[in-house]
Amino acid sequence: MVSKINPNPFTTRPEIDGTFGVVTTTHWIATAVGMATLEKGGNAFDAAVATAFTLQVVEPHLNGPGGDVPGILDDVRKGRPEVICGQGPAPAGATIKLYRDELGLDLVPGTGLLAACVPGMFETWMLLLRDYGTMKLADVLAPAISYARDGYPLVERASATIAMVEDLFREHWPTSAAVYLPGGKVPAPNVLFRNGGIADTYARILREAESAGADRVKQIERARKAWSQGFVAEAIDTFCRTQEVMDTSGERHRGVLTVDDIARWQPRIEAPATLQYGDFTVCKGGVWSQGPAMLQQLA
Repeated sequence: MVSKINPNPFTTRPEIDGTFGVVTTTHWIATAVGMATLEKGGNAFDAAVATAFTLQVVEPHLNGPGGDVPGILDDVRKGRPEVICGQGPAPAGATIKLYRDELGLDLVPGTGLLAACVPGMFETWMLLLRDYGTMKLADVLAPAISYARDGYPLVERASATIAMVEDLFREHWPTSAAVYLPGGKVPAPNVLFRNGGIADTYARILREAESAGADRVKQIERARKAWSQGFVAEAIDTFCRTQEVMDTSGERHRGVLTVDDIARWQPRIEAPATLQYGDFTVCKGGVWSQGPAMLQQLA
């Protein structure tokens, strides 16, 4: 890989030239995992999946297993760009009647269980791996499991974010405190930080996947079932039904997200919203995302 500094005076970003491949993320460990995936023979989609699961571990203040995935991709085999909508919907029970009439809320709380939507992350990355990737599940999950179990140096911003919500965790979110306040303290920057819960969850998913046999696609499908219809979805359902969690309304509420909500949803592939801008066709997600607003700005 050969790199050169971009002479363009309007940006401080470097240009990277090369003949093999490049991976860029917001964390050096995730970038290294993505590059290692390419070097092991994986394609760009394999690298993206391995990188994404690693980012969940090393940047917990920015993303995690409960998140969404709006994705734009271009597979040369298909010859056209595509969008994956990995944004899960609100639960079926999250009705205006429930929130306004029964709970007396004018807005959906910004935190807590009533704000939870169907987590789109896992299903979407599995769809990408199955339909566009080449590697087995173990190849892309192993780095994330290893860093979660063995530890990684916590970035300064993650430590600062945990400090911001320290009181909330201590007083109202004990399960979060158990993970992010090890020993009852805010972890210092660069300390070796571990998340055994994520490691155990993904390790169990991997075991269940491999019980389907050696076939790559069957393993991925079994992993999806473990997430959306199996022990992960069941744990989310149980927590939402049995726990009352403090949220921004100033009150404790149970959640309405159920195993049926999670099992019912699937990510979808669609054509991108596009705009011809000079010599470029700019592609963005549909109206479920913020993409069309950017195209309007360009227009």
